[in-house]
Amino acid sequence: MKQLGLQGRSWLKGFHIFFSCAWIGTGLSMTLLALLKGYTANGDELYAFNATIKLLDDFIIIPAAFGSLITGLLFSLFTNWGFFKFNWVTFKWVATVAQILFGTFWLGPWTNGATAIADAQRALAFHDPTYLYDSRMALNFGIAQILLLIAQVFISVIKPWGKRAAG
Repeated sequence: MKQLGLQGRSWLKGFHIFFSCAWIGTGLSMTLLALLKGYTANGDELYAFNATIKLLDDFIIIPAAFGSLITGLLFSLFTNWGFFKFNWVTFKWVATVAQILFGTFWLGPWTNGATAIADAQRALAFHDPTYLYDSRMALNFGIAQILLLIAQVFISVIKPWGKRAAG
């Protein structure tokens, strides 16, 4: 496969960092909103918090996650990093794909469920066990996602575990 030149790698790295920052920063923002929604004064505010979290998920988290995935794919295809040549790259691939799948099949549905319940029930949602479960799971596992993303940033910088053994 043809390798990217220095200029191409720089642009690709810039976009990869941009998407990663957007994913982490938006995740942190969603976490802050999730923590603050417990202090809302009424049901309309509760719904607004939930709707904002959902909008951030739909319009920033999802595109940023796929931007990170695609730029990572391009790095693996068009630079000497490869997919499985280095243990730290393999870890990042597994972690990124797992996070996208977990977000798709669990975090997203929890966020969407909490938003739908808050829309329908407003302040009564605070007494709905499904709303409380969805909100708690989205918050707890959202924090876990952010921590793993931050770990991936440091793994990208430190590049631990070295090259995979030939064989």
